[in-house]
Amino acid sequence: MSIERRNFPQFFITAPAPCPYLPNRFERKVFTHLIGPEARKLNSHLSHGGFRRSQNIAYRPACDGCTSCISVRVRAQEFEPSQSQRRILKRNADLSAKVVQSKATSEQYSVFRAYIDSRHGDGGMAEMSVLDFSAMVDDNFVDSRLIEYRDQTGRLLSAILTDTLEDGISLIYSFFDPDDDHRSLGTYMILDQIARSRRLGLPYAYLGYWVQGSRKMDYKGNFLPQEQLSPDGWALRRL
Repeated sequence: MSIERRNFPQFFITAPAPCPYLPNRFERKVFTHLIGPEARKLNSHLSHGGFRRSQNIAYRPACDGCTSCISVRVRAQEFEPSQSQRRILKRNADLSAKVVQSKATSEQYSVFRAYIDSRHGDGGMAEMSVLDFSAMVDDNFVDSRLIEYRDQTGRLLSAILTDTLEDGISLIYSFFDPDDDHRSLGTYMILDQIARSRRLGLPYAYLGYWVQGSRKMDYKGNFLPQEQLSPDGWALRRL
């Protein structure tokens, strides 16, 4: 076997499973492993092609007869917050953000557990233990960071797991204290990561998949200008 073939990632496909976003649909995913010294570069290249990361797996939908999952990325250098988004930024001006090593803590898990129980008690993460959470945060070979958001007393309110890619920041997963719902922390963390992309001189903030027909994903359309990935490549979203 040649060196080139041995180093080329192997791709696999999952069996059909119920779609978590659209009723009466089934999903399949094509995936590969992100391990070894080339994992960072591969993560960037695959993200540019519409893949997402979960632990040491890069995946993208490969559903029979359905193309509702569309990869979206915000043009960070051109982004201007809307009036409602500016209000959210002002509402959270008292928070401090700190980029920390991607290493799970019991404090983070406590906030994560409260978030899941309040918002996604019937979802795929409902049964995640502290070990599962640690695997999600810790176990990776890519350029991953966790950003914590604390109030003036030092209390952890929210956190977001991100990957730094060659051309942007990929938002992997976020969670927040449900008792602070009035802050709109989910939106605030996205706004902060778009701003972080700008500061780093990176052109994009990758938001993952926008799913046509899923109310859960409608919020991603509020961050403009953004590009959507089609079979012909990335293109500015048309309103």
